[in-house]
Amino acid sequence: MLFLVRTIILTATVLITFPAYAADHYEFDKAHTHIAFYVNHLGFSDMLGLFTLYDGTLQFDPKKPEESKLDVTLNPKGIHTSSPLLDNVLQGANFFNTEKFPTIHFVSTSIHVTGDHTGDVVGNVTMLGVTKEVTLHVRFNKADYQPVTNIYVAGFNADATLKRSDFGMAYGIPMVGDEVRLEISTEGVNLDRKKAEGLKHG
Repeated sequence: MLFLVRTIILTATVLITFPAYAADHYEFDKAHTHIAFYVNHLGFSDMLGLFTLYDGTLQFDPKKPEESKLDVTLNPKGIHTSSPLLDNVLQGANFFNTEKFPTIHFVSTSIHVTGDHTGDVVGNVTMLGVTKEVTLHVRFNKADYQPVTNIYVAGFNADATLKRSDFGMAYGIPMVGDEVRLEISTEGVNLDRKKAEGLKHG
């Protein structure tokens, strides 16, 4: 009888965790994620920078990708380029002004499916106190159990282009490019399946 009660409770818990057609919740696997930006330098080259401090969550159902939701917060104090001196300059008032504006926030507002594994994630970016609409062009790579960790993972690539002057960051234009190209590659860890599998083995 005790076994039957335990089984009923466990089954109910799993059903609550996985409601019909509900999107699963993912968080970034930071060991397998990079968020990069490129800005032209004097017409000679494209400078590469990386955001290394960030947090984000994704709600995603492969059967209903148009209902996905993405929320990402970047901390520009974690920017790394090939030059520590440049890293410090980018923290200053002429660029990211991190003392006054310590975060950059993106939250999706709509999803438009463009192909079998592609879509446009439209959302609002708030940077330097200014909010503008930005579109991420996303490719869904795959979702499966990671063979080493046996954790369920979904992988995505994304890119976007924006103008930094739209957010009031106009210093150095045109010597330093106005257009900023973003490239993102990420693996998201499925939090819901981790919880359910923990219950099954608990």
